[in-house]
Formats: sequence, structure tokens, C-alpha cells
Amino acid sequence: MRLVIISNNPSRPSFRQRVGIFLDTLRTGGIEAEVHKLPKGYIKRWGLFRRAAEFDAVLLHKKCLNFFDAHCLRKHARKIIYDFDDAVMYKAGRPEREHTSHMRLFRRTARLADCIIAGNEYLAEYGRRFNSNVQIIPTGLVVDDYKTNAARPNDGKVRLVWIGSSATLQYLEQLRPVLDRVGRRFDNVILRIICDSFIKLENIATEECRWSLETQAADLATGDIGLAPLPDNRFTRGKCAYKILQYMAAGLPTVASPVGANRQYIEDSGAGLLAENENQWFEKITELVEDAQLRERTAKAADGFVRGFDRAVLGEKLLRIITDCAGRDVMKTSARGG
Repeated sequence: MRLVIISNNPSRPSFRQRVGIFLDTLRTGGIEAEVHKLPKGYIKRWGLFRRAAEFDAVLLHKKCLNFFDAHCLRKHARKIIYDFDDAVMYKAGRPEREHTSHMRLFRRTARLADCIIAGNEYLAEYGRRFNSNVQIIPTGLVVDDYKTNAARPNDGKVRLVWIGSSATLQYLEQLRPVLDRVGRRFDNVILRIICDSFIKLENIATEECRWSLETQAADLATGDIGLAPLPDNRFTRGKCAYKILQYMAAGLPTVASPVGANRQYIEDSGAGLLAENENQWFEKITELVEDAQLRERTAKAADGFVRGFDRAVLGEKLLRIITDCAGRDVMKTSARGG
């Protein structure tokens, strides 16, 4: 079976987490996948879409299509599978707005797909408004990649850890009053930021760890408490709580905002504490800072839970979904000797 995968940017973390880590699984399962970055010019894009006829199915990652692109792809593709892991129907800066280009583009793309793969139930529910065939595959990871031999520093410090991109650093910034308060309370607490940009705080020391795929696991595993703050709005409710899974895999207890998948993962696993406002954030962080045994018990609660999000588990589900969606056409092609 042949699959063409089209993404706006295959180098982004979303592609790596949603598609890239599964390419070997697809290959082993008999699916020959060809990855293409969506070209900028109309002529080049339409040339790629016309080539879709050579494949058994198209996997469109996250990109929502305008009218002309949608028409061209639908005309040539045998089957279209649309995968998304963000609330792309809303504008991140103005999630309360209903009638936007984001909404129109998503609605069109969802309707043209033969199958939708959503990253969580919140996204799936929205997809079902426009498509009856919606499946859920959470954003996954390779759990064993986070099981490193790196030892936590024996310096008496407790390290709060936040990992993310410069685009989401604003969510950590919202914890500034809490973190300054924690720094005033404890002289042994450090904030470790794993990112490509950083913030400075007045009352708490920070460690700047520039993110890289090679070092992120050790940078996480040598911390003590993971932080997953999120504001509550229609855009952030679509987030797939990937950093919480990273903390779990690395053996960190988590303090998280009770937003979307954050709440679900913490409640289902017991691997962290939920904090809704500044006082709760301060109280939950304080509780974990002061009790090393609580940190250890809470982190261990994640062991079995996070395995359900491993590449081996989710890759098999993705393989089945693609095969089921394209299978009928594949069988017809085989019968023709194509």
C-alpha cells in the first residue's frame, strides 16, 4: 500500500509527534509512506495534489485547505485522512470569535476527508460536526527514550521543570507571580526552562536548557517537578497534554492546570496535582517541594498509564485506521493487478 503524507511543515514537533515517530511502524505494516512539505505556489501544490492519484491514500497533517486546494486534492485523491492535534478551528489569540477564516478552512477540510484522526475527545467532538468517521489517536511518544541513566544532582536543590516552545512560553509567563512567591518561600528551589527562549524571574533562580531532541530526556529526568500551566479557553482545551506525558515518562510528578487533556491525564493516572488559580498553584508546588516521598509516589503512579501512549501502542492503531480507510481501494487495485 502506498501513502502520501502532506504537511505544512514536517520539521515541526507536531509532525514528529503525530506522524514522524510512526513511519517505521507503517513501513513494517506494509505501508510505503512518502512525505511531502506542502509547496507555497499554487502550481506546485496542484502538481502534488494531482500526484495523489498514484497513491492509495493521502494523510493530510493539520493543514486546513482553501477552496481551490480542497477541490484539487479531493478530485485526485482516492482516500483522504485528515489528522490534527490543535484547535485549528479557532484563532489562538482570539478563541472566542466564531466566524473566522480558521473556522471556514477547518469545516471545508473536515467535510472533504474520508476519515479524521483527532488528538483528543475535545477535538474529535468538533470534527464529528462535519464528518461521521472520526477516530482518536492521542499524541504519543517513545517512552523508553525518557528512561535515561542521568542522575539528579545531589546538591539539595528541588528543580521545577517546564518544557515547551517559544510560542507557548507565554503560558509559563502567567505563573510568574506564583514562581516568585515560591522563590521567596524556598531558597533551594530552581526553575529549569527547556526551550529555545527563556524568561527571567526576580526571586527564583533559573536554569536555561536549550531544547534539543538529543538532550531533552536527560534535562527532564534530572528535574523534580513538572509544570503544565494553561489558560482555559476554546483554543487551549484542544491541547493534547504532550508535556505531561513527557514528565510522566521521565519520572516527574506534575502540577497542571485542569484544562482539556491536562485534567484527564492527571485524574486518570494519579501522577500529579491540579491547580486552578494562583493560590492553588503555590499550595500544590509547595506540597511537592516539601515532601520528597510524595514526589516519588506520585511519579510512580504514571508508569503504567504513560505506556498506553507509547509509539508501539499508538502506531498499531494508526496502521489499522489507515488500512481500514484505504483498504477497499487497495483491494480493488490488487484485483486489477495494479
